Amino acid sequence: MANNGGSSEMTARRTVWVFGDQLDRQLPTLRDASPADTRVLMVESAAKLSAEPWHRQRAHLILTAMRRFAEALRLEGFEVDYRHAATLATGHAEHCREFSPTEVLATEAHSWDAQQMLNRLGVTSVASDHFLCHRQVFAEWAGSRRQLRMEDFYRFQRRRLGYLMDGDEPAGGRWNFDTENREPPPTDGRAWPTPLTTPLDDLDREVLDGLPAGCVGADPDGTWATSRVEALRRLEYAVTDVLPVFGPHEDAMLTTSWHLAHTLLSPYLNIGLLRPDEVCDAVDAAWRAGSIPLASAEGFIRQVIGWREYVWGVYWLWMPDYRRDNALGATRPLPPAFTGSASTDMRCVSHVLADVDRYAWTHHIQRLMVLGNLSLTAGVDPWALTRWMWSSFVDGAEWVMLPNVVGMALYADGGRMASKPYASGGAYIHRMSDYCSGCRYDRRKRTGDDACPFTTLYWDFVARHEERLVANPRTSRQVHAMRRLGDIDEVRARATEVLARLDAGEL
Repeated sequence: MANNGGSSEMTARRTVWVFGDQLDRQLPTLRDASPADTRVLMVESAAKLSAEPWHRQRAHLILTAMRRFAEALRLEGFEVDYRHAATLATGHAEHCREFSPTEVLATEAHSWDAQQMLNRLGVTSVASDHFLCHRQVFAEWAGSRRQLRMEDFYRFQRRRLGYLMDGDEPAGGRWNFDTENREPPPTDGRAWPTPLTTPLDDLDREVLDGLPAGCVGADPDGTWATSRVEALRRLEYAVTDVLPVFGPHEDAMLTTSWHLAHTLLSPYLNIGLLRPDEVCDAVDAAWRAGSIPLASAEGFIRQVIGWREYVWGVYWLWMPDYRRDNALGATRPLPPAFTGSASTDMRCVSHVLADVDRYAWTHHIQRLMVLGNLSLTAGVDPWALTRWMWSSFVDGAEWVMLPNVVGMALYADGGRMASKPYASGGAYIHRMSDYCSGCRYDRRKRTGDDACPFTTLYWDFVARHEERLVANPRTSRQVHAMRRLGDIDEVRARATEVLARLDAGEL
């Protein structure tokens, strides 16, 4: 079904096809476009909407932002053919039959499958500048390197982009202030910056009413912006109110705050409402003006030009085979607690999953060291976890989640990304959170009915993968420690019980 808007005159024009994660007026295909010679195509795909049990806030964000973007283009005078179609390809075919465009252009897609579709349809792909390091530049940087370490790439990015630099040297004489940004949760009961919200309007409610029945999670409360104007307002707030207190506790986890001092800007970067250069420009300028500490500015910019663009680069470098990587042979299905079909007495897991349900978001340590750590030590199938995170998080996308799950959380690529598996027992979670207080499981115990499942599964994981881990200099000490445990047989027997209860939703 077409919803054209604007002029109905059947003028011969080129078509610019804009996807739902490219809501950027400065796209190469739109930057210099004129309503006189360009018609815009946008398609809502029924197949895409029904492909996964999308979190309602993720589906709402993308669809509402798409419709607002289309309306903004109409206000500029563009004719926008906004279609509801069975598939993206069907929407393209229907558009071409109706309008006979002189050509169809699209900015390079963010996903492998979407790019292959563009290629099959003969759509002209224009190089994207939505990322500051184009995937071809990343491939050239990767070259014949034996290992692609993010820190090396990050320094490459800092030099070429000039952020937080004093001439040719990093500001403060150091590239990385990570050691200063790993403080445990504060115990002073401080108040964290309150996220901005935007009242829901009729369009929000229209989108929510039209979501498929298979969508899951709580409805949005206005936290997630769905327009460029509101995204910019959140960027300004992040720079003035959030980032000044961001750095030291960026890895901490608290039951009293779901956001702490995280900026919550990733959804807007990932769908185009904000551009990475404008975000980093604002942070760099604020640091130079003295309003953001260097450690906090560096920690944030590292996430944007370092980690975010690094996972983008490796996704395109290693696709499509990367979807099949499973170096540890993990085959366990998702725990029922993840899908909402069971609860859990693990206080850390229960709290993080409750935040996923309420906000479709948790920060990076909760994703890696709670959800990812449990999945790693339990042996959860990498593709199953990737699909769940992709559909459950408001900032999810395949290019985001696949490297983060396969390469970082589950070590399924055998170490191409991470230098070691990020497995830990309950001690790490206790050090970096307040989750363990009041939990029925004891983080210090490996065996027994009240032993912490993370602690039990950690040692079982080391034993299961002993041969691989002992050959890695970063994990060999843990293997030698496991070999000295006098109760390792009991631990492994307890792990079998824990995994059975995890699968049954009884843990």
